[in-house]
Amino acid sequence: MPFHDELPSRQAQLSALQNTEEFDVLVVGGGATGSGCALDAVTRNLKTALVERNDFSSGTSSRSTKLIHGGVRYLQKAIMKLDYEQYMMVKEALHERSNLLDIAPHLSAPLPIMLPVYKWWQLPYYWAGIKMYDLVAGGQCLKSSYVLSKTKALELFPMLKKDKLVGAIVYYDGQHNDARMNLAIALTAARYGAAIANYTEVVHLLKKTDPQTGKEKIWKEFDVRAKCVINATGPFTDALRKMDNQEIPNICQPSAGVHIVIPGYYSPDNMGLLDPATSDGRVIFFLPWEKMTIAGTTDTPTDVTAHPIPKEDDINFILSEIRHYLSADVEVRRGDVLAAWSGIRPLVTDPNSKDTQSICRNHIVNISNSGLVTIAGGKWTTYRSMAEETLTAATKAHGLPTGPSRTVGLMLEGAKDWTPTLYIRLVQDYGLEVEVAQHLASTYGGKAFEVAKMAHVTGQRWPIVGKRLVSEFPYIESEVLYAIKEYACTATDVIARRTRLGFLNVRAAEEALPRIVEIMGKQLGWKLDTAKEFLHYEMGYKSRSEQLTNIPEMSLASTEKRFHKFDKESKGFITTLDVQRVIKNIGIQIDEDTLHEILNEVDLNRNGQVELNEFLQLMNAVKKGQVSDSRLAILMKTVEESLDQRGPVSVDRSGGGQRVTVDRENKRERERESAAGKISYCDSKSSLNNVHAVYNFIIFC
Repeated sequence: MPFHDELPSRQAQLSALQNTEEFDVLVVGGGATGSGCALDAVTRNLKTALVERNDFSSGTSSRSTKLIHGGVRYLQKAIMKLDYEQYMMVKEALHERSNLLDIAPHLSAPLPIMLPVYKWWQLPYYWAGIKMYDLVAGGQCLKSSYVLSKTKALELFPMLKKDKLVGAIVYYDGQHNDARMNLAIALTAARYGAAIANYTEVVHLLKKTDPQTGKEKIWKEFDVRAKCVINATGPFTDALRKMDNQEIPNICQPSAGVHIVIPGYYSPDNMGLLDPATSDGRVIFFLPWEKMTIAGTTDTPTDVTAHPIPKEDDINFILSEIRHYLSADVEVRRGDVLAAWSGIRPLVTDPNSKDTQSICRNHIVNISNSGLVTIAGGKWTTYRSMAEETLTAATKAHGLPTGPSRTVGLMLEGAKDWTPTLYIRLVQDYGLEVEVAQHLASTYGGKAFEVAKMAHVTGQRWPIVGKRLVSEFPYIESEVLYAIKEYACTATDVIARRTRLGFLNVRAAEEALPRIVEIMGKQLGWKLDTAKEFLHYEMGYKSRSEQLTNIPEMSLASTEKRFHKFDKESKGFITTLDVQRVIKNIGIQIDEDTLHEILNEVDLNRNGQVELNEFLQLMNAVKKGQVSDSRLAILMKTVEESLDQRGPVSVDRSGGGQRVTVDRENKRERERESAAGKISYCDSKSSLNNVHAVYNFIIFC
């Protein structure tokens, strides 16, 4: 079985698609299921191709809850309704959960999930159900579930609401980086010889007549000839089926799942939460992910679209439910939503079933009269078994000579040389920051060394290599270069799927975009506007900005007073020059580009100045918690406090009464140490404290 140590270039892949006389299998769709089908096919020694009209994992597969799970709630239904089909579905998923954790240990790990209990009778009821979950997993149980007292539950999850809490149950499922996992499957298929290409769209299907049967058979897609075509297009299943036969009814019934990302302090570092009984009966997960917290729910009817947009109502619903089970000490603010997205789950009806109205709870494999093989439905966890079933049916229907599936236990891209301590070698051998090294190891596995080798020297004492794209995230510039090897074609591919910056913080992603485009501009025609549009609509930036524009104006004397300390000439607006003039008087220096960025966040009409009504709307939004990280609001508040406290401030040493002033040599040393922050210190002790606050905000927020 061939295996490439070096990934073929994208141009080589496109050439293979165009010049190969005939493939055995052509897979349409580069999500988890499609990539899984390509990997299953190529490892059965079938000549395999895969095409995806956007990027790998650009659809549903990158917008999941990030869980690898068997489905606790499905097991509950199976037991309550004595439904053997549901039971077998859970059992299959638990087997696949174990396999996925084994074949990609760098991208996945077990995660404890807490189920808080607020009624005594629920404790034995939920415990019995969770224990059954362990029993069904059998030898593949990740870790045994257990019961916690109220005290212990609050110790492990201190943000939890205390009122009426009687205890909690903790069980284990898997968690992964879904987009990177999808990409690992696709890249592994490429290494085994599959010709894969993103941004390659199926326009129509060409057919030829079978001389033996007289039936029309699908022959090729574009100029790609294949004996068998597999439709693995998720929510777009029906679109490709209708290319085959316009008369067939739709089988896809799309359902949307909306998720939000909020700061990591909302949840413990390694403990998730499951709320099985929301106000409208849906289930909400509340999980730590990539040092942030992800919260979301599923199953809201929706239309099929290539660019699903999270709705403000869904975001507010999730926030409302979070408030129900978090302590009153934790203020859940709309402004803390750093990113939001919607994913479309392709629920299906079985076209072979008599009851064509009922939704299939698992997945279906259907073969049309012309031979188009369709795999639809299912879930992330079972992508491999779905692919195996699909290829087995496809090879039988098309008479392709092949053996059994070989993907159980087949290590995915980066898994082979990964160890839990690999990041230490990255730190020692290349001089990377520990956090960056941990990120590279958990994202690229054994391939992390290739990324590290591409990193440029920083010119600093530490880290020696690895300049970050944005200060608060461990993504480094060499990852942008490496993304091309992984078939990235646009800036959106980098911020959304090669890294996960767009899913974690839309404003940080927007800040990184110009540098990403600059790095790759000479090699690819990268599009900045398209990436900004992706952040604006699909990652929730539009909903975030509307928190400012939809707030009625307010007029508070204290707020106006703060504004007029900068608007000395009573123009009714402030510019960067106004801000610079004031902050220089108290010894703070911020470069003009940074000031432009700060004001631009509030400049709603984009006229280069912040007007009084815009500032009042901002302060009202901050007060209500709808905006929580405005740099302008914090800067102006800090400067105002500094102005109010100006003047020499003495500090008396205990017992001696000697006045101590800030030593100018120490001051200059601090200026040198913080040069990267573009802010200098002043002599006043009180101003110094305030400048620390501004410094920390500008650099880390």
